[in-house]
Order: sequence, then structure tokens, then C-alpha cells
Amino acid sequence: MAEINLFLLFLGSIGFDLSIGDPRFLIHPVQVIGFYIKKISDYLINNFRENKKILFWGGFFVAITTIGMSFGLGKLIEISYVQSRNNFFSGLLIFFGLSSCIATKGLISSVKEIAELIEREEINDQNKRIIKDKVQRIVSRDVSSSSLEHLLRSSTESLTENSVDGIFGPLFWIFIGIFFMKFSIFLPGPLSLGFSYKAISTLDSMIGYKHDYFRYLGFFSAKIEDIFTYVPSRLVLITLPLVSPKINEYGSIIKKSYLDGKKYDSPNAGISEAIFAYISGIKLGGKSKYNNEIIEKPIINETGDYCTGEKIKLICQLILRLQFLWIIIFALIFYNFNFNLIIN
Repeated sequence: MAEINLFLLFLGSIGFDLSIGDPRFLIHPVQVIGFYIKKISDYLINNFRENKKILFWGGFFVAITTIGMSFGLGKLIEISYVQSRNNFFSGLLIFFGLSSCIATKGLISSVKEIAELIEREEINDQNKRIIKDKVQRIVSRDVSSSSLEHLLRSSTESLTENSVDGIFGPLFWIFIGIFFMKFSIFLPGPLSLGFSYKAISTLDSMIGYKHDYFRYLGFFSAKIEDIFTYVPSRLVLITLPLVSPKINEYGSIIKKSYLDGKKYDSPNAGISEAIFAYISGIKLGGKSKYNNEIIEKPIINETGDYCTGEKIKLICQLILRLQFLWIIIFALIFYNFNFNLIIN
């Protein structure tokens, strides 16, 4: 059946991402999505920055068209694959497409590299500039005047928040798409939902801010991202303790993480940061600089330790373990559902 082949392509794409990451010889979908978002957004900002109403509805147009085109492209490839009875070329497009939706290797490698650079015994001005440049690529805050301690915290907060946006959110929606395809090829499938979630995540990271004209331009993008990340972030909350040494503290860790995470304006970012913070025993939150303004984020795990390179490596291990657990759970659900269909 087509859905079985899609599930195998899904598993293969995860293995490809873990081992190879994003191939440099391929244009990443995010590059195309980002180019479109930037062109339309720049036009709206340059011409209508004082008109809140145009920015508001322009942001709606940017969000809907970006998600719609991403979904449509994925759906066309899925239909082509199924109707051609598992055509090799269409299967290859799905394989690389699904792999591009997951960012495990890229996310972990970039943060690990920063941690290792900071932990070197000798850090001169040149090395510090290199570290700041690398951190600035993965965070939206201004780290130009940050201390090494703050750079480690910034990297850790980016890692814990983006683990949902870049890994577990796509995994969840891709699996939902595989499940839907069991009923009809015209329902949302793994690639169409994977591309859609990637578009939603990119929209939020590019224009989903609450300052200046972005509070109007990015309003819909931010809200849509909140909705589609709501379930994956809470699944991370309840499953991460299962792959940690603190499984015996399961109930209390989830409760403390949820209460601390709720302090954040975002309904999802705080929760994902909090569960990683409590399990790894670190303290997150505090002062950060955004657009020349100091923002005080709520403190998560007040009694936790400062972020270190070792803590970052532990979080990376937890991410890999949790991804493996999710794959096992998905496989068991998929197998049981197919088995029940056969015997009935």
C-alpha cells in the first residue's frame, strides 16, 4: 500500500537527516520560502509601514499564500507518487522533501560547535567575534555585547525552543499526513503537511514579532504557528522525561515545567524550554537585548545551574533519544492500525 511506502520513505528521510543533514547541492525549501516572504514583506514595509490596516491584511496574504503554495507543491508530488504507483523520481522528491523538513543534524551540530568553541581554554577577541557571529545566526536577539555566559544561555534557549519547531513539530505533522493518506490521496499527506509546517515556522521566524510594524504584518503568522506547534510542544513536555535519568520525578518535573513555561508570552516556547531546563538542571530566562531594547524574560528553573557546554551536549543527547522514542511510538501506532485493518 502507498502509505506503507510513504512510512518507509519517512524513516529513510530521518536517517538521511541524522547522517548527512541538508545536502549543499540541493536548494532548501526554506530558501525559496524565505525569498518569497522577504520580497512581499519588504514591499509592504517600504510602501505601507504607517498603514496598520494594509500591513495587517498584507500579513494575512503573505501567510496564506506561503502556506498554500507549500501545501500545494507537496500535495502535487504526493498525488503524482501514488497515481504513478510509487514512481522512483516522485519517491525521490518525497524522500528529500521530508528530509528537508527535519533539522536534527543542522540544529545540533551548530549549537555543539558553539559550545566547543566557548569551552576552549584560550579565547581571544577574534575567537569571540567568531562565536558571536555563529550565535547570531541561530537567535533573533542582539548578542554583539554578550558575555560568554550569555552566549551559552542564548544558544541553549535557541536549541530547546527550536527542537520543537525544527524537529518534533515536523515529525508530528508528517506522521499525521501519513495517517491521513490511508483514507484518501486527496487528504493532507506527509509532504504537504511537512512543507506547510516548515512554511509556518519560517513565517514566524521572519515576521512573527511583536515590535514596530511586525506586530501587524506578522500577526497571522505568529498565531498560526502557535496553533500548529501547540500539540507537538506538549507532547515533548510529557515524553521527554521518559528518556531522561529523572523519569522517577515524572509528575513533578512536568508540573514545574508547565507552570514555568506558562509565564512566557508564547504558549509553546516557554514550555519546550522549561522541560529541557528542568531535566538538564539549568536556569534559563533573564535579560536579553532585542532591537536596542532590554527585555526581561521570566526565569525558568530558578535554582538551576548556569548553562555550560556539557549541559548543551546533554540536551543534544536528550533530543536524539526523544526522536528515537517518537519514531518507535509512530511505528507501533502505524503497525497496529494496519494490522487491525487487515484482520477486520
